[in-house]
Amino acid sequence: MRYKKAQDILPKHIIEILQEYVDGEYLYIPIKNNTKKSWGEKSGLKKELSERNKEIFNKYQNGMKIKELTSQYYLTESSIRRIIREQKIKE
Repeated sequence: MRYKKAQDILPKHIIEILQEYVDGEYLYIPIKNNTKKSWGEKSGLKKELSERNKEIFNKYQNGMKIKELTSQYYLTESSIRRIIREQKIKE
């Protein structure tokens, strides 16, 4: 999240009203509910992890051992097992 200067985006009369409540301080304005994105959607990380998890599951189904997967993906054994379990449910 980047800060924006109020004087660059808000009309002067709104700034004056806000200054009555918060003068010279930072103010967070939340996103509208209908425009809010879930975690990782904006950066694409959610999609990347989903593809990685499918890849892990496919390699497991093709005979790769859990120990090999932990080394290849730098994840714990319990994380690999959780990913496999979740992918089985999605099938």
